[in-house]
Amino acid sequence: MSELTLTKIRFRQGQWEGRLDGAPDTGARPNIEVRLHDQLIENIELNEGETGTSWNLVIPIPPHAISDGVHTFLIYDAANDTRLGDFTLMGGEAMSDELRAEVELLRAELDMLKRAFRRHCLETM
Repeated sequence: MSELTLTKIRFRQGQWEGRLDGAPDTGARPNIEVRLHDQLIENIELNEGETGTSWNLVIPIPPHAISDGVHTFLIYDAANDTRLGDFTLMGGEAMSDELRAEVELLRAELDMLKRAFRRHCLETM
């Protein structure tokens, strides 16, 4: 379980911005991962916030995610593989957008469970 909490600030100019609160006041940078279709998103920015326990997170949207379909980004505390939040981009024909977003989120959660199960199997062998 992560002590970090994620709050969305804004989404503009191809970047999702948020704030992480609850980091230990040690100055140690949190280990944050962002995944899209179970692939790591590169070039995320994590800058120290106004207090020693907050960090500003900037996630650039890769060009391949700006396309038809539903694209759900999952934000994790990689130190303990805890999901902190998510956001979804939808493009193209609108058909049951809410249902499609939920199915995409379930797929992403299933990918997370598969990774955790595989890691557990390797550790217990």
